[in-house]
Amino acid sequence: GINAEYMGTGSMPKSQNPKGKAVEPRFKCHGGSWQEDLALQNIQARSRMVLAYLFAQLLPWVREQPRGFLLVLGSGNVDEALRGYLTKYDCSSADLNPNGGVAKLDLKRFLRWASRPQNGIGGFPVLEEIVGAPPTAELQPLDGGQKPQTDEEDMGMSYEELGIYGRLRNLARSGPLSMFQKLSRMWGSGTEKNLEQAKIAEKVKHFFKYYSINRHKCTVLTPSYHAE
Repeated sequence: GINAEYMGTGSMPKSQNPKGKAVEPRFKCHGGSWQEDLALQNIQARSRMVLAYLFAQLLPWVREQPRGFLLVLGSGNVDEALRGYLTKYDCSSADLNPNGGVAKLDLKRFLRWASRPQNGIGGFPVLEEIVGAPPTAELQPLDGGQKPQTDEEDMGMSYEELGIYGRLRNLARSGPLSMFQKLSRMWGSGTEKNLEQAKIAEKVKHFFKYYSINRHKCTVLTPSYHAE
């Protein structure tokens, strides 16, 4: 376990620790708190980045190439970056991110297109399975038949909604009030969604809450390739 001496603020002596005993962080499904659960998820995500760079530097050596190294490519999308749905310095950190300027639903449309034959040339049917799989970070253990975590459940919004928030925020430069007004016309009474204004306001507040508190993550985003 992790000694309680190092679980407090700074290097607090063990005798001053309220618990006075060694503690071991646990996932929430194993009885841990949300702080423990998030910390254990984040260390896994950051380990992925470390391993990616390890392989990028060692593969030329394995192939007996005397010099050089490989670049690490990221796979995050613009929606997740906007929402801040990523761990700082995790597997979203790379040398170049080909998907960084593309929305999640646009990526799905591209994969669906690439899965089908084009002009007599065979596609890649396996990509259809990827499109159909629920997006998940796969950072929480499955315990007793527990349902796997999904990105949309973790974020508290669908990727379809997030894509709309992104276009309104980045392209239309909407703040909370103007976004609420525009979404009221798109999702309000008489529309297909037929949402009450209180529900729309709740969704807008939820988005801007995480948009605001995760701005610091944008300072370390991997450079993206923009082709839209």
